[in-house]
Amino acid sequence: MPETDVTHQLPPVIAAYVTASNEADSNTFLGVFTDDALVNDIQREFWGGVAIGKWAEREIFGAHATMAVMRAVDHYGDVIVTARLDGTYDKTGLPDPLVLTFYFTVRDDKITKLIILLNKPAETP
Repeated sequence: MPETDVTHQLPPVIAAYVTASNEADSNTFLGVFTDDALVNDIQREFWGGVAIGKWAEREIFGAHATMAVMRAVDHYGDVIVTARLDGTYDKTGLPDPLVLTFYFTVRDDKITKLIILLNKPAETP
């Protein structure tokens, strides 16, 4: 199988991302990304440190968002994290619990790309 469960042993940069997110530590949070990183959060793109910092201040730290890792797998070098989110953000129309999938691409111990999606259950034929 091409994926390895890393739920209880996250790569250090991803563990730092989770901790910095949960503790609203903006310096550590920005330090895990490359200067030209891409974050795509629910089909909205944020390129580079300035844009990612503004996004995080507004939508993570400002909303007191926290994430609890439910599962993480290494898939050909990318790490896919499924996490339950909570916080003071507007929850109108969102599922309860809110579970998002974080697709991390890491190079040289820095996050180069993060795609965050609210996935739907797969339809079975």
